[in-house]
Amino acid sequence: MPRHRLAMLLWLWLLWILLWGSLSLLVLTGGLLVAAGTLLAFRMPPIHPGVTVRPLRLLALAAHLLADLAGSAVDVAWAAVRHGRRVPAAVVEVRLAEDSDLLIAATAYLTTMSPGSLVLEIDRDRRLLYVHGIPVAGPGGAENLRRAVRVAERGTLAAFPPVPPAPPASAKETTT
Repeated sequence: MPRHRLAMLLWLWLLWILLWGSLSLLVLTGGLLVAAGTLLAFRMPPIHPGVTVRPLRLLALAAHLLADLAGSAVDVAWAAVRHGRRVPAAVVEVRLAEDSDLLIAATAYLTTMSPGSLVLEIDRDRRLLYVHGIPVAGPGGAENLRRAVRVAERGTLAAFPPVPPAPPASAKETTT
């Protein structure tokens, strides 16, 4: 059995177990049979995500995320205590450098996870994120929010660098 089919079997089996929320013999056996039957009934192509994973950079990204979570939570809490219902906020447009759907989605996810920021819209064609942020006081605060999104994008790109597409197997160089 090819590696990608075994991985898909295990993934479907795990999904079945999680959906049932039980580790009984019936759920385990039934889930394995359903997962195997699904793979036999439906031809599933291998998935090529187009990125590689750099574990040390991923660890650095996770550490940055935890530090950002703590710092942002303190900033938002202090702004709420200081300004009450009138916390300064803004919607900021951020241009992204990358064009990969996966990297754009990961950057948007990391940005939204941070307290005080929320991605409102992704303009895929122009590679723009529209981010609502609090507290954002003036142009300096808006630039800080843009900088935070760009840092998240660079961290994502460092942890998951894109893989150039492989040439088609049928393409051969011909000499004339």
